[in-house]
Amino acid sequence: MAKRPFFIPSQDKEELVTTNSVEFTWFSGFAKSQKQKSISSFHENISKEFKLDKILEISTKSENKLGIQLSAFNLIISYKNKEYFLESLFQGSKIFTDQGPNEDIYEMSSIDAKKDERIKRSDLKEFSFFGETFSLDFDFYSWLYFIALNQNNNLKAEILNYKAFTDIEFNPEKSLNCQAYSAALYSSMVHNKILNNNKEYKLEELKNLIPSKKFKNYQQKLI
Repeated sequence: MAKRPFFIPSQDKEELVTTNSVEFTWFSGFAKSQKQKSISSFHENISKEFKLDKILEISTKSENKLGIQLSAFNLIISYKNKEYFLESLFQGSKIFTDQGPNEDIYEMSSIDAKKDERIKRSDLKEFSFFGETFSLDFDFYSWLYFIALNQNNNLKAEILNYKAFTDIEFNPEKSLNCQAYSAALYSSMVHNKILNNNKEYKLEELKNLIPSKKFKNYQQKLI
């Protein structure tokens, strides 16, 4: 058995995302089929315990094409006439106590960026995005996620059709950020009319709309 969190867009502007957890059957092994069995059990137990339907798994292991497209490994961000994978921008922007950012990681594939030995550390200090610095008090990951959605009209429209989001790869004991949380936050902010899904925002505008610390990505519960 395993226990993992899932994220629900809230209609309450004071609590934009509700986080709950359920236990489910974990199918061990690295094969995609094993992960998808775990996802099925995860979603089944969410539906049983919380009476929820329209649950979207966001990861490369998702059986839903939209969930695969919404993975940070696949989302593309256009910046100054160049395209980058969200995951690569996130990993390359990390600053540690004695090194970083590593902007050469920006040019890597998502898989190579994630595997880079330079970012496998626990002393994260802040982020630097093309020279602009962000403290850990800012939800940098969700900001990147919002930028990617803002640049893809189809994805940001479809994401609103789901009532809960999961990421089978996310383990809160090992990871700090979760794409399922960021997706739920985006959906909630649109439904609560904080974001206009039909508007194309500038990066600075999105940065100013990211909620204050108590609404931050899952990392804030851990730091």
